[in-house]
Amino acid sequence: MQIFETVIVLLLIGAALAALARRIGAPYPALLALAGAGLALVPGTPVVTLDPELALVLFVAPVLLDAAFDTSVRDLRDNWRPVAGLALLTVGVTVAAVAVMVRTLVPDMPWTAAVVLGAVVAPPDAAAATAVLRQLRPPHRLLVILEGESLFNDAGALLIYRLAVGAAAAGTLSGAAVVPTLLYATVGSIVLGVGLAPFTLRFISRIQDVSTAVIVQFSSTFAVWILAEWLHLSGILTMVVYAMSVARTAPDVVPARVRIPSYAVWEVAVFILNALAFILVGLQLKPIVAQLRGAELREYTAVAGAVCAAVIATRIVWVMGTNFVRGPHSRQGRRGALVVAWCGMRGTVTLAAALALPGRFPYRDLILFSAFLVVLGTLVIQGLTLKPLMARLGLEHDDAVEREVRLARVETLRAGAAALTDGVGGNQAAKLLRKQYEVRLTQAEARHAGREPEDTGTASSFELAGAALNATRAERRRLLELRTDGTIGDDAFHQVEEELDRAELNALVIDPDG
Repeated sequence: MQIFETVIVLLLIGAALAALARRIGAPYPALLALAGAGLALVPGTPVVTLDPELALVLFVAPVLLDAAFDTSVRDLRDNWRPVAGLALLTVGVTVAAVAVMVRTLVPDMPWTAAVVLGAVVAPPDAAAATAVLRQLRPPHRLLVILEGESLFNDAGALLIYRLAVGAAAAGTLSGAAVVPTLLYATVGSIVLGVGLAPFTLRFISRIQDVSTAVIVQFSSTFAVWILAEWLHLSGILTMVVYAMSVARTAPDVVPARVRIPSYAVWEVAVFILNALAFILVGLQLKPIVAQLRGAELREYTAVAGAVCAAVIATRIVWVMGTNFVRGPHSRQGRRGALVVAWCGMRGTVTLAAALALPGRFPYRDLILFSAFLVVLGTLVIQGLTLKPLMARLGLEHDDAVEREVRLARVETLRAGAAALTDGVGGNQAAKLLRKQYEVRLTQAEARHAGREPEDTGTASSFELAGAALNATRAERRRLLELRTDGTIGDDAFHQVEEELDRAELNALVIDPDG
């Protein structure tokens, strides 16, 4: 009961910290990390031991699906070079740099344990960076690169992590087995993710009850991860591919009255899981900190501090170095590279990977201590200075998503007006509705052309529920076409999709059987 009460109080504190973070323009994980550190020092807090096998699936699977679902395939394709470079090369360089440095500081640590520590702290978490960046409206390409990196660097880092943990258990690592294992995990994960998407969607699309639909969504998410791990594939890569595949079809088969509340539930669940990850790490650090005394505590702190410095420095040197090697760039481009280099905050994946280590893994306490200090250090040092850095650099917002949103509104309104003409003949209410569509279309075209629309004084409420539903569904089909042919990205798609969902719900209030 004490643990339950403590967690409830800490979740409320987490909600308050998130509100404070929004007010001061800081990433809320930075404040959660500070709260987690405080737990390790507060007397009387309970000691919690989490099942290592539960850590990754509980904390990473839903968070990763939520992020991958909103990712724009078109934007990733257009920026695949920088995304691949950050997700693969930067992770590999960071793992190597940390492993070599830790072995130098702690010669008795096995190489496998040093590599595990490098893999745990290698993948940055873009959620903290984008939480700040979206408030500052940077170039859209910058957000695409950081969010794309965060999806795929986790897969690369945790593949290395799993190989090293397995090698530590077996006592050796066969080089001949590494390449086939990586190929099997990569190709198999992609095939499994793509294959499971239509199967689960076919089942979910038949559920009309919101609570049941949300439960099935979460259950299927955990099931996909568990199946991937059971087949010795990459749970992270499978989840990313699965979520991106589902996102291409779900808007066409999941009704608005299910989608809107389920999005809200997922947003709350992701926040709770992030908060719980920091809370549980703080509670698990408590006995570690309590048993460290004098020289040992100083040694742990020195190693963890060196790992944090190495993680930050390696990313800056690698990103800025590769940007220099690629040739001359505009001043805006160099400033963008500096922001990417500074957005190396670690988060939930690092914490979950550290928690997932077996209880008797060599130097587990040092790895867990270092992982948390790296998360805390990067979130505080980089997270709290990102906003001043952005203000100093003065990166210009490119208005890319807003232009696509305006275009999508024009195209979908045209499709809705055409559906009214084709489907309802001379009905007077339909004519009124079409007139309202024409007014809204004229206003949307003016905004898309950069002009202020004229004030017509015409209301935009729906007078005919059946015709309104037909028009909204025509708009939705056109919106899907715009995303499919690459005219707009997923950021613009989801903004307009939400507008159409609310219009559809308004029509259903008038005609529930529509």
